[in-house]
Amino acid sequence: MSGLTVSNSDYTPVKVHLKTVITSGDEQDSIEFSAFGRYYEKADSIFLKYDEVQEEGTVHTIVKLSDENALILRSGAVKMRLVFKEDEQSNGSYESQIGTLLLRTKTKKLSHKRKNPEKSGEIRLDYQLMMQGSTVGNYKMLITYKEEEETS
Repeated sequence: MSGLTVSNSDYTPVKVHLKTVITSGDEQDSIEFSAFGRYYEKADSIFLKYDEVQEEGTVHTIVKLSDENALILRSGAVKMRLVFKEDEQSNGSYESQIGTLLLRTKTKKLSHKRKNPEKSGEIRLDYQLMMQGSTVGNYKMLITYKEEEETS
Protein backbone atom coordinates (compact mmCIF):
# COMPACT_ATOMS: atom_id res chain seq x y z
CA MET A 1 0.00 0.00 0.00
CA SER A 2 2.95 2.28 -0.43
CA GLY A 3 1.12 4.26 -3.12
CA LEU A 4 -1.37 5.46 -0.52
CA THR A 5 1.07 7.24 1.78
CA VAL A 6 -0.10 10.68 2.88
CA SER A 7 1.50 13.17 5.22
CA ASN A 8 -0.44 14.14 8.36
CA SER A 9 -1.10 17.66 7.07
CA ASP A 10 -2.94 16.35 3.98
CA TYR A 11 -5.82 14.64 5.75
CA THR A 12 -8.90 15.72 7.66
CA PRO A 13 -9.98 13.86 10.82
CA VAL A 14 -13.47 12.37 10.39
CA LYS A 15 -15.93 10.24 12.29
CA VAL A 16 -16.91 7.21 10.20
CA HIS A 17 -20.13 5.29 10.78
CA LEU A 18 -20.67 2.01 8.96
CA LYS A 19 -23.89 0.00 8.80
CA THR A 20 -24.14 -3.21 6.81
CA VAL A 21 -27.30 -5.30 6.41
CA ILE A 22 -26.63 -8.81 5.12
CA THR A 23 -29.45 -10.93 3.71
CA SER A 24 -28.85 -14.63 3.05
CA GLY A 25 -31.93 -16.66 2.21
CA ASP A 26 -34.53 -15.98 4.91
CA GLU A 27 -31.95 -14.70 7.41
CA GLN A 28 -30.89 -11.10 7.92
CA ASP A 29 -27.99 -9.80 10.00
CA SER A 30 -26.88 -6.26 10.73
CA ILE A 31 -23.41 -4.97 11.61
CA GLU A 32 -22.91 -1.41 12.80
CA PHE A 33 -19.97 0.50 14.26
CA SER A 34 -18.35 3.93 14.45
CA ALA A 35 -14.67 4.86 14.36
CA PHE A 36 -12.47 7.89 14.06
CA GLY A 37 -10.56 7.99 10.81
CA ARG A 38 -8.99 10.18 8.18
CA TYR A 39 -10.36 11.66 4.95
CA TYR A 40 -8.17 12.81 2.10
CA GLU A 41 -8.32 13.46 -1.63
CA LYS A 42 -5.75 12.36 -4.17
CA ALA A 43 -5.86 12.14 -7.99
CA ASP A 44 -9.65 12.54 -8.46
CA SER A 45 -10.43 10.05 -5.69
CA ILE A 46 -11.43 10.37 -2.07
CA PHE A 47 -10.06 8.09 0.62
CA LEU A 48 -11.33 7.14 4.05
CA LYS A 49 -8.94 5.34 6.41
CA TYR A 50 -10.06 3.88 9.72
CA ASP A 51 -9.34 1.00 12.08
CA GLU A 52 -11.84 -1.55 13.29
CA VAL A 53 -11.14 -3.65 16.39
CA GLN A 54 -12.42 -7.21 16.05
CA GLU A 55 -11.98 -10.42 18.04
CA GLU A 56 -9.15 -11.45 15.70
CA GLY A 57 -7.35 -8.13 16.19
CA THR A 58 -7.24 -4.69 14.57
CA VAL A 59 -8.31 -4.36 10.94
CA HIS A 60 -6.99 -1.36 8.97
CA THR A 61 -9.49 -0.30 6.30
CA ILE A 62 -9.09 2.01 3.32
CA VAL A 63 -12.11 2.98 1.21
CA LYS A 64 -11.16 4.52 -2.15
CA LEU A 65 -13.93 6.16 -4.12
CA SER A 66 -13.81 7.62 -7.61
CA ASP A 67 -16.59 8.62 -10.02
CA GLU A 68 -16.75 5.15 -11.57
CA ASN A 69 -15.97 2.68 -8.79
CA ALA A 70 -15.10 1.96 -5.19
CA LEU A 71 -12.42 -0.18 -3.60
CA ILE A 72 -12.30 -1.48 -0.03
CA LEU A 73 -8.91 -2.70 1.19
CA ARG A 74 -8.56 -4.34 4.59
CA SER A 75 -5.28 -5.37 6.19
CA GLY A 76 -4.08 -6.52 9.59
CA ALA A 77 -6.12 -9.25 11.32
CA VAL A 78 -8.17 -9.60 8.11
CA LYS A 79 -6.78 -9.16 4.59
CA MET A 80 -9.42 -8.48 1.96
CA ARG A 81 -9.83 -6.62 -1.33
CA LEU A 82 -13.27 -5.82 -2.76
CA VAL A 83 -13.95 -3.84 -5.94
CA PHE A 84 -17.32 -2.25 -6.78
CA LYS A 85 -18.50 -0.90 -10.13
CA GLU A 86 -22.23 -0.34 -10.63
CA ASP A 87 -24.00 -2.98 -12.76
CA GLU A 88 -20.79 -5.03 -13.08
CA GLN A 89 -19.14 -8.04 -11.49
CA SER A 90 -15.65 -7.54 -10.07
CA ASN A 91 -13.08 -9.95 -8.65
CA GLY A 92 -11.67 -9.63 -5.16
CA SER A 93 -9.90 -11.74 -2.55
CA TYR A 94 -9.93 -12.72 1.11
CA GLU A 95 -6.78 -14.08 2.73
CA SER A 96 -6.95 -16.33 5.77
CA GLN A 97 -4.81 -18.91 7.52
CA ILE A 98 -6.08 -21.60 5.14
CA GLY A 99 -5.17 -19.62 2.02
CA THR A 100 -6.65 -17.10 -0.39
CA LEU A 101 -10.33 -17.30 -1.28
CA LEU A 102 -11.65 -15.75 -4.47
CA LEU A 103 -14.44 -13.23 -4.00
CA ARG A 104 -16.70 -11.62 -6.57
CA THR A 105 -18.98 -8.66 -6.11
CA LYS A 106 -21.99 -7.92 -8.31
CA THR A 107 -22.72 -4.25 -7.60
CA LYS A 108 -26.36 -3.23 -7.89
CA LYS A 109 -25.93 0.32 -6.57
CA LEU A 110 -22.99 2.60 -5.86
CA SER A 111 -23.67 6.20 -4.83
CA HIS A 112 -21.76 8.95 -3.08
CA LYS A 113 -23.34 12.14 -1.79
CA ARG A 114 -20.88 14.79 -0.66
CA LYS A 115 -21.77 17.70 1.54
CA ASN A 116 -19.44 20.59 0.84
CA PRO A 117 -17.66 22.60 2.04
CA GLU A 118 -17.46 20.24 5.03
CA LYS A 119 -15.60 16.99 4.54
CA SER A 120 -18.69 14.88 5.01
CA GLY A 121 -20.97 12.65 3.02
CA GLU A 122 -22.40 9.19 2.58
CA ILE A 123 -21.48 6.21 0.45
CA ARG A 124 -24.10 3.56 -0.37
CA LEU A 125 -23.19 0.14 -1.70
CA ASP A 126 -25.72 -2.53 -2.57
CA TYR A 127 -24.07 -5.72 -3.80
CA GLN A 128 -24.17 -9.49 -3.98
CA LEU A 129 -21.09 -11.24 -2.58
CA MET A 130 -19.88 -14.57 -3.94
CA MET A 131 -17.06 -16.66 -2.47
CA GLN A 132 -15.42 -19.40 -4.53
CA GLY A 133 -18.40 -19.21 -6.94
CA SER A 134 -21.17 -19.56 -4.29
CA THR A 135 -23.41 -16.70 -3.19
CA VAL A 136 -22.70 -15.62 0.41
CA GLY A 137 -25.48 -13.04 0.57
CA ASN A 138 -26.77 -9.63 -0.45
CA TYR A 139 -25.16 -6.68 1.29
CA LYS A 140 -26.46 -3.15 1.79
CA MET A 141 -23.70 -0.94 3.16
CA LEU A 142 -23.98 2.67 4.26
CA ILE A 143 -20.81 4.53 5.18
CA THR A 144 -21.24 8.06 6.52
CA TYR A 145 -18.35 10.35 7.35
CA LYS A 146 -18.20 13.79 8.93
CA GLU A 147 -15.34 16.12 9.75
CA GLU A 148 -14.45 15.97 13.46
CA GLU A 149 -12.21 18.16 15.57
CA GLU A 150 -9.17 16.22 16.74
CA THR A 151 -8.69 16.31 20.48
CA SER A 152 -5.12 16.28 21.74
